[in-house]
Amino acid sequence: MIDTLLMPFQFAFMHNAFYIVLIVSVPTSLLSCFLVLKGWSLMGDAVSHAVLPGIVLAYIAGIPLIIGAFVAGMTCALVTGFLADNSRVKQDTIMGVVFSGMFGFGVVLYTKVKSDVHLDHILFGNVLGVGPEDLWTAGIVSLIVSAILLMKWRDFLLHAFDPIQAKASGLAVGFLHYGMLAILSLTIVATLKAAGIILAIALLISPGAIAFLLTRRFEYMLMISVAVTMASMCFGLYISVFIDSAPAPTIVLVLTFVFIVVFVGTQIRNARVTT
Repeated sequence: MIDTLLMPFQFAFMHNAFYIVLIVSVPTSLLSCFLVLKGWSLMGDAVSHAVLPGIVLAYIAGIPLIIGAFVAGMTCALVTGFLADNSRVKQDTIMGVVFSGMFGFGVVLYTKVKSDVHLDHILFGNVLGVGPEDLWTAGIVSLIVSAILLMKWRDFLLHAFDPIQAKASGLAVGFLHYGMLAILSLTIVATLKAAGIILAIALLISPGAIAFLLTRRFEYMLMISVAVTMASMCFGLYISVFIDSAPAPTIVLVLTFVFIVVFVGTQIRNARVTT
């Protein structure tokens, strides 16, 4: 019985898989708190889809894929901001047009290029194929993103709630705005190997939404988000071995289940308080 329960830890590739999910859980959960409060969930969705053409073009150019992914993500964010500021169309509509267009462009490019990079790995991740280079890349990006968010969380929080007050307080609102976009792009790059493009968005929304339901204090929200994400990712990866499923979708299902349980629990608690 014990041997069966410990079976996933007997393989070296599973060790790397657990390492990378723990690494990426920190920046994604921290960032998700800001995205949920700021209402930028769709922006995370847009950027995560828009990195595909950047990855393909980077492969063609023979440069690191993460460079192409970051440039494409920032391009999507900047184009969305420019169009929203210079048209009557609402930002969520513009984001839908831009990210779907870039994603379609990326798929067309991919079909025209002979590559040994499997599209499924780009879209859904390949956490079981993580190597030392992937761990180093994710670790460095995660460290940078987490350090910035923890050091400047009060500034980002004020900007998320009230940009006008943030500007009146002397904060560099433009720097905070585009800095958050850059952090978002970097975080998606870090999660590509573990979760892929499509599923990365769940890691940028669910943790913050869960923590938001559990607490009203932002510093607690950050801690709860990190703890929930680490536990959910490790558990999802662990049970995926026994149910013979893909790790990344299993992790997302675990996060979704936790959100539903927390939501139902808070509704029951609020009903008892009101009665």
